[in-house]
Amino acid sequence: ARCSPHGSILLDEIGEIPNHVQIKLLRVLQERSFSPVGTHRTARFSGRVIAATNRPRTDILNGKVFRDDFYYRLCSDIIEVPPLRVRIREKPDELDELLDFTIKRMTGTRSDKLIDKVKRVISRNLGPDYQWPGNVRELEQCVRSVLLRRDYKGKQKDDLQELSHAQILGRGI
Repeated sequence: ARCSPHGSILLDEIGEIPNHVQIKLLRVLQERSFSPVGTHRTARFSGRVIAATNRPRTDILNGKVFRDDFYYRLCSDIIEVPPLRVRIREKPDELDELLDFTIKRMTGTRSDKLIDKVKRVISRNLGPDYQWPGNVRELEQCVRSVLLRRDYKGKQKDDLQELSHAQILGRGI
C-alpha cells in the first residue's frame, strides 16, 4: 500500500511460497489490486513487482515451483545471475570486487590489507575450485569469519554429502 507508482516491491525467495499465497498474488499481478490485511476494501497497486528465487529455472518451467498461471503473470523479464563460482571462474577480479564491497560495508573503510588476508584464507583453506554453495551470502560469512576468527573452512564435500543424505531421509525417499 505504501509503494509509490514509480516504486517497486521485492518478493524475495518467491520460489518458497505455497500455492495458496500464489493464488492471492495472482490478483495483484493480473488486476493490480489487493485487499489490505484486516479490511474488506480493495486498494490499487501501481508499482513494479520484482521477484527473486534461487530455484533452478528448469524446476520453475516444469511447474515444480510455481503454478503455471502464476509463472506467466510474473515472468515478463527474467534476469539470471550465475552462481558465484561461475562468476569468479569467468572473471577472477569479481572476487576482489566482492571482497572490497563486503569489507567496506562491514568495517566502514576500504582495506587492501583485509582483502589480501581474506584471499589468503580462501586460497589456503578452500582452494581455487571451491564451489561456493552458499553463493554471495557464504562469501559474506567467510569475510565475517576471517575478520573475527582469522579462519574459514567452508562446506567441505563430506558436509555436502551428509546434507544430501539428511535431505533424502527427511523426505522419506
